[in-house]
Amino acid sequence: MSTQTKAVGWVGVGKMGEPICRNLLKAGLELHVFDIDPERVRSLQGEGAKPAATLAELAHGVTTVFSMVPDDRALEGIALGPAGLLANLPAGGVYVDLSTVSPEVSLKVAAQAAERNVAYLCAPVSGSTVLAQSAHLTVFASGPAQVYSQLETTFATFAATRHYVGDGQQARYLKLAINHLVGSTAALMAEALALGRKGGLDWSMMLDVMGSSVIASPLIKYKLDLLKQREFAPAFSASQMLKDMTLVADAGKSTGTVMPIADRVAEYFADYAAHKPHADFFGLVEEVEARSGLQPLGRDQDKL
Repeated sequence: MSTQTKAVGWVGVGKMGEPICRNLLKAGLELHVFDIDPERVRSLQGEGAKPAATLAELAHGVTTVFSMVPDDRALEGIALGPAGLLANLPAGGVYVDLSTVSPEVSLKVAAQAAERNVAYLCAPVSGSTVLAQSAHLTVFASGPAQVYSQLETTFATFAATRHYVGDGQQARYLKLAINHLVGSTAALMAEALALGRKGGLDWSMMLDVMGSSVIASPLIKYKLDLLKQREFAPAFSASQMLKDMTLVADAGKSTGTVMPIADRVAEYFADYAAHKPHADFFGLVEEVEARSGLQPLGRDQDKL
């Protein structure tokens, strides 16, 4: 039977980490928080979070730590080394990382965790900041099954859907596989919409038909109104998707998986993020339109 730990540590108060922390606090957990930007921690302190000045201080105060950080380098920085989490968590402690990172770096963390007798769970999440706020994220977890079971109620405070997928690095590969589909969907939509504009299709009508067709995934339906409005404010930025698609392409190379589509989609996002890194990843529509010689449409502008 799963049980909810009462005191947990958290590292990384970013766009996703902050709403997750708020949900943990709402659930009544004693939350100890560290971030390299103290201002982010202060924003939660008024809601009951206990700030930690260093990673070591955080790890000494709890037996279970969660983290969500931007990339491989950040994960190595917080987890490894004498000042990192694993060197300072007590033997028998638990470390759960929710970041999207490479399986290779995650394996390095797993090896040091094993040396320190710390249980390590990979638990990347899927979902937007809106879903994080409403506690409707999805978690893919892999690692020791018993530890996952013990923490499932804690995961439930911020993730409505939870999947245990294996005892090793399987969650890392599943997250990359899903993000490959997400990034590639944006690229395919960009090309399809550019083709439709070239053929003289009304912008809104084209999107309505696509939204009621066989290709209408939940992702596409979620993006339809934003695409109609030409609204590319970041829910998930182009630079973030470039990072993820680079991880996908690299994972393909390291495992000997043939993935030319992943390579091409990563190139698309490299070009787009070079000049609009903070725009939403579905803004790739603009990049393909420009390459196709199409003039930009204004917001709410339906016609070619």
